[in-house]
Amino acid sequence: MDRTLRILHTSDWHLGKTLGGHRRWDEQEQFIEEIALIAREEGVHLVLLAGDVFDTENPPARAEELYFEALARLAVEGRQVVVIAGNHDQPGRLAAPAPLAVRQGVHILGWPGDVLPPGPGLLASGPSLLVLQGPGWPCPAVVLALPYPSEARLGELLAPTMEEAEHQAAYSRRVAAFLRQLAGHCRPEAVNLAVSHLYMYGGQISDSERTLSLGGAYSVDPGTLPAELQYVALGHLHRPQEVPGAPVPCRYSGSPLAYSFSEAGQAKGVVLVEAQPGRPVHCREITLSSGRPLVRWRATGGYEEVLAWCRAGRDERAWIDLEVHAAAPLTREQVERLREIRPGIIDIRTVLPQRDGEEAGARDLDALPLDELFRLFYRQQAGGGDPPDELVRIFLELLEPAAKERGEEVEAR
Repeated sequence: MDRTLRILHTSDWHLGKTLGGHRRWDEQEQFIEEIALIAREEGVHLVLLAGDVFDTENPPARAEELYFEALARLAVEGRQVVVIAGNHDQPGRLAAPAPLAVRQGVHILGWPGDVLPPGPGLLASGPSLLVLQGPGWPCPAVVLALPYPSEARLGELLAPTMEEAEHQAAYSRRVAAFLRQLAGHCRPEAVNLAVSHLYMYGGQISDSERTLSLGGAYSVDPGTLPAELQYVALGHLHRPQEVPGAPVPCRYSGSPLAYSFSEAGQAKGVVLVEAQPGRPVHCREITLSSGRPLVRWRATGGYEEVLAWCRAGRDERAWIDLEVHAAAPLTREQVERLREIRPGIIDIRTVLPQRDGEEAGARDLDALPLDELFRLFYRQQAGGGDPPDELVRIFLELLEPAAKERGEEVEAR
């Protein structure tokens, strides 16, 4: 008899997320369909969705529809699904359907310490603890489920007067103690797992996560993970990766789509974990084919080179971040033309030849008048080219009231 329990680990769906104002519903529908197909073909018993189901705490209705459609497709034929909240999710809203969902084999936890009501496949439960066994399973699974453990969600506000290093250490100790306490419920006859949404120290981040609190007080020492566990499924980082320094197999599955151009070229996927009680697990990354690739174009030949690439069908399905090197800024007509023939172009930056004296440190900025500072800033942001005189005049007029309050004068020179 095959005693292997098959677990599918996924995270960071970010349903409803846009790219340069473009909705990506089709791509998100595709990866949900692909994940459901993998679960069926691989004979998966348990799915772990490790947070950031949505991109915002107040997701659009279509995002919630996709979420419920996904749960309905995954929780079939005795398969159980565990979902936890990430830092992008509103815990109460995500877990609101939990009393109904548990009857379908879907177990949703919004807050650290949540306790789920009884339901099919749920043998026992406690604060952040699930003991699961579906029909036809070779063995039970103990799941330590820790939704995004912000300081507030853990119920412990650390002293604001702490130094950063003390703050970091205190937070890491608190998360470690929480997991160690839960690990007391691990069973020798079960597969013992943990799922959480947090930043393990040493993980590699992408630009799409830089707006989050990733370092400092919010990182956790991977060496503190309980040794009783056989696998730790994490969400939060969009790059698929194994966590270095952990005493047990610990992975980020990564996001199923590339959500920023810093993720261009990354293979996106899910992790299939094959586990038996008391034995080392076997992990296999399965690459997803869903979604449009993100690519960066650097056109040193100017506008005409970009036109040639578009006409040749280069990266036809891709979302494109475009950098054009030219002698003058692109005109509005040129920009509109590019977006017309290639709607997948998200960002367009013009890089102009560098002017004399604009190298870093070549000017004493404090000695420049405000209008020159503004012109320098404008050229840096726009990739070259001077702002219209009218724009400079408006900028100085806006500064004038504040300057008068300080007894200063605003004057263009």
